Amino acid sequence: MPPALQLARLLQLASPALPVGAYTYSQGLEWAVEAGVIRDEASAGRWIADLLAHGIGRYEAPLVFALMNAWTAANNAEIARLNAEFLASRESAELRAETAQMGFSLHRLVRDLRDPGLSTVEETLAGLGELAFPTGWSGIAAAWKIEPSAALTAYLWSWAENQVMAALKAVPLGQASGQRLLAELGGRIPDIAVDALKLPESEWSNFTPAFAIACARHETQYSRLFRS
Repeated sequence: MPPALQLARLLQLASPALPVGAYTYSQGLEWAVEAGVIRDEASAGRWIADLLAHGIGRYEAPLVFALMNAWTAANNAEIARLNAEFLASRESAELRAETAQMGFSLHRLVRDLRDPGLSTVEETLAGLGELAFPTGWSGIAAAWKIEPSAALTAYLWSWAENQVMAALKAVPLGQASGQRLLAELGGRIPDIAVDALKLPESEWSNFTPAFAIACARHETQYSRLFRS
């Protein structure tokens, strides 16, 4: 696949227009706003950056890389194992429902794209049962032969952008604040992606207690805009 086409495909995968409903989720950020933990641009930046570095970057990102390797090797047993591990890692009912809904929507998109190059991905996803979002995302990235470091950078960027958009609505923040946050987070992402490529599975970690508490408490939050 020509480099320019790889870039176009990667932008498609990372786009907010990807029809998986990511914009409907805040992953506990909305509860952090309700609790006063996030109250302005600075506190939103700290929350998102800490979770990016210590949770998403040390667990989801290396897992996506491992999944891409498994997809490339056509190792269906490893794909199934990592898919099950990610589902089991979700700390709240909302988080598990989120990744399962987004995974289901991504599987449907794979069918609707009618891309012959994704036929094997579609068949494998159909055999997994409950599907985690990173499993489907990594399968498409591998099938489209996207370079792993670029894929991880895009995956992390997409997550950070969704968090910033949630903060803009929930705090609320202005558009300039959002762009400052994205510029700061974007500057951190390349190093996090590089570290994720080298992190052995024995050192993966999603130990982020405040995040887990926020996600659990969001489930009983009285007034809310987001589904997690």
